[in-house]
Amino acid sequence: MRLFLILLLTPMVAMALNLTDQQRADIESRIQPFSEVCVQGEACGGGEAMAASAGRSGEDVYNGACMACHAAGIAGAPAVGDQVAWADRIGKGMDALYDSGINGVAGTGMIARGGCADCSDDEIRAAVDFMVDGSR
Repeated sequence: MRLFLILLLTPMVAMALNLTDQQRADIESRIQPFSEVCVQGEACGGGEAMAASAGRSGEDVYNGACMACHAAGIAGAPAVGDQVAWADRIGKGMDALYDSGINGVAGTGMIARGGCADCSDDEIRAAVDFMVDGSR
């Protein structure tokens, strides 16, 4: 049985050793990974190191992280546009709202940064501004 396998595989190995440069390049291109993971601060794909923040707008941050709860008032979150739900919060001042967005609110569903771990403080503030502007 072993001898049979050796006799069967030997021509295949010989063929693999006799590939042209183009054939080898074609094979290498077909077996490349389709993506890669980039870590902040490290170069990725031969490019420059990733920036800490892309400077997303408040609306972009809201759509990516905040909307899941604040669009429909999930888990006690004040829905954007609900002036009654936002009135007392806005009355406490923007610094208090920024603090809630950045650090979360203990005992509620509001987690730090709304779960957006890669959002900068400025991006969270912009998202808070976007929600407040739409709720006055």
